[in-house]
Amino acid sequence: MSWTFPLAERVRNLKPSPTLAIDTKAKTLKAQGVDIVNLSAGEPDFDTPEHIKEAAIKAIKDGFTKYTPVGGIPELKEAIAAKFEQDYKLIYRPEQIMVSTGGKQVLYNVAQAVLDPGDEVIIPVPYWVSYPAIVELAGGNVKFLPCDPYRDFALDFAVLGSLITSRTRAMILNSPSNPTGAVYSRDDLKTVAELAVEHDFVIITDDIYDRIRFDDKGPENIASVLPEAQDHVVVVNGVSKTYAMTGWRIGYLAGPEAVVKAATKIQSQSTSNPNSIAQKAALAALTGPQDGVMRMKEAFFERKNYIMERLRAIPGISCVEPKGAFYVFPDLSFYYGKEASGKEINNSLDMADYLLENARIAGVPGVAFGDDRFMRFSYATDLDIIREGMDRLEAALGELVSK
Repeated sequence: MSWTFPLAERVRNLKPSPTLAIDTKAKTLKAQGVDIVNLSAGEPDFDTPEHIKEAAIKAIKDGFTKYTPVGGIPELKEAIAAKFEQDYKLIYRPEQIMVSTGGKQVLYNVAQAVLDPGDEVIIPVPYWVSYPAIVELAGGNVKFLPCDPYRDFALDFAVLGSLITSRTRAMILNSPSNPTGAVYSRDDLKTVAELAVEHDFVIITDDIYDRIRFDDKGPENIASVLPEAQDHVVVVNGVSKTYAMTGWRIGYLAGPEAVVKAATKIQSQSTSNPNSIAQKAALAALTGPQDGVMRMKEAFFERKNYIMERLRAIPGISCVEPKGAFYVFPDLSFYYGKEASGKEINNSLDMADYLLENARIAGVPGVAFGDDRFMRFSYATDLDIIREGMDRLEAALGELVSK
């Protein structure tokens, strides 16, 4: 049977997530018996802490398997509000919080809630792969803000000022960043907040890695840096990265009540409520012991130090030191124009294919994040796997020669 009707215009140019595509390809090869070192996945290798799993089991045994309120159960909203007060000294009422099926769903709902066709959204480059598509699906136009890797991917406010127009509706921030691990300074956050108030646009801040920072400053939120900007800030977060709960699919939104109400209305007509059992697990994550979070962060820090040491030792590679999250984003463009085994490397897609096919390493090409010079490798995996991956990377790059 063949489909004879045209697909909707909004999806004709929509591309699948390249990070998921690479990860799926690597896992398929591995399932076929190929020895793959997969450094492409953006999820912790740790198991979900026991007390969280036990809370989910209890929910099942207690029969907590029915529909819940569309925007999440009240006790989870209260726990989220308590997190904001404890971490950021920000006060949110339950009406200003929505729970959803993962952080990506939150972003989608927010974009649908605040963007009209033709509205402009500023996105710093490099960016998480799904931001542009989520904006475009809502009818928005993306304005890219290039960030200089030689300044730790800091925001360029001269360029930012030139991008702000009467059509500017929002700006998306992600700190710590996927893919770079960069963290915006407090001064930079304050400047962005001031611009949002001055020009009346929304800041959508993706704080999914807020607890995975390697400095001593702790979590930071743009609304806490400039409290008078809180009405211009929509916060996206979740339990996936901090608590090793990627498959549980619980994200949450905090922001102005009007935005939350609109996003919840959209959710009521799409996914409806997030999984009831996963909500109880997320409640246990936020209110239970946090020692597992610290252990995971310490492991990420050790892995980050090791992978940076190895990358610095490879000729031609430059890489910004990550200050958070669990990725490195090295510039491999030194090797463009070279070849091995008859294959010429001209861009990050070529490099990703070469490394996967010849060295059996999976990484994500930088073009997926808006900068073709780079590749993203995740260190959210065992140190022995990272060690093997760096051995293979060094050997594979060493085989590339000038034409």
